[in-house]
Amino acid sequence: MMTTVKIAWRNIWRTPLRSMIVISSIVLGIWAGIFVVAFCYGLNKQRTQSSINNSISHIQILHPEYDNDFDNKAVLEDVNRITTVLENDGNLKAYSFRTLIYGMVSSPIKSNGVKIIGINKNQERDVTNIVNNIIEGSYFDSNRKNGILIGESLAKKINVRLKSKVVLTFQDNENNIITSAFRITGIFKTQFSKYDQSHVYIQNKDLHRLTKNDGYHQVAIICNSIESVGKTKESLKNDLSKYVVKDWKDISPELAYADEVMETWLILIMVIIMLALIFGIINTMLMAVFERRKELGMLMAIGMNKSKVFSLIMIETLFLSLLGTPTGMLLGAITVGITSRTGINLSIVGEGLQSVGLSNITYPVIEPKFYFFIGIMVFLFTLIAAIYPSKKALKLKPTEAIRTL
Repeated sequence: MMTTVKIAWRNIWRTPLRSMIVISSIVLGIWAGIFVVAFCYGLNKQRTQSSINNSISHIQILHPEYDNDFDNKAVLEDVNRITTVLENDGNLKAYSFRTLIYGMVSSPIKSNGVKIIGINKNQERDVTNIVNNIIEGSYFDSNRKNGILIGESLAKKINVRLKSKVVLTFQDNENNIITSAFRITGIFKTQFSKYDQSHVYIQNKDLHRLTKNDGYHQVAIICNSIESVGKTKESLKNDLSKYVVKDWKDISPELAYADEVMETWLILIMVIIMLALIFGIINTMLMAVFERRKELGMLMAIGMNKSKVFSLIMIETLFLSLLGTPTGMLLGAITVGITSRTGINLSIVGEGLQSVGLSNITYPVIEPKFYFFIGIMVFLFTLIAAIYPSKKALKLKPTEAIRTL
């Protein structure tokens, strides 16, 4: 066996240029595959994290009737009980009580339908990134009544700016039409331009004063980590059984579904890359077999059995993959490591990215288990690629091969 291995190793370097081309193609294929996977994972993770931080949070608590029909009357009962449960849960990082009403925001020029989010400013500061997304003005820092935060895209659409006055129109819990003027104290910009255009923030104290009702429709919760969300959700469902408790996957199932679809597509991409490598390896090894017909024929003539000839070609192919695979994986890991810190600037298509909730800067990321998966895939596909050239070598007839010049 050792003799076969030595012969296989020497045969690789008899034509170093051809061997290096094959090894380089393996390296580049694996590097490209790892980078594409990391880039796609980074985009998807960024979109999920952006949605959680800017709007949906990890977990939401709602009244069952509000969850079904968005009925303004369906406010959370026994707020003190909910607060006690949340304060005693060690998996929670922050929570915020919100009042949610659909209405219309109007300027002297134009109107637009919006979701009005009433917040307690100190609570909301720890639950969403809204305070960090303020690009003009401030986050309810003054004691002025009827202050409002609107998105940059909404401000452009209705042609208003900081300190402009807008009018909110909505229905209270008794279905009475409420109209009130608000002063723009801040303009925010998230990674999702459509969200900015359809959501405004006001303080709960202003909204409750207008509606003459101090109820809340939702509690938004941020956990210590995304991994603890499932456990926290089940705990809250047990403690607050009469309310609806949803995690981010329930609130926005397309985000969870995107993870599953992404994984399937990435596996398909790697399979396509591996198939391309297979054809390259098959072509190279077939050329090697045909060029060495005389040599292989002599080996069989002096007693090398067919199993050893088969093993010889298989080992040569494996050597090529063993030389290329670690190098490609190392190059991919270095590239992902650098770009995950510096990010990749995609501002050239920034407008399109923001329309689907993505930032101009993307940070590739990949799970360590994927490197193991790639290693196994390359090994298996290399074995498959080596079978055909090896079978071709077995069909050589020693007497004919010896006479071949």
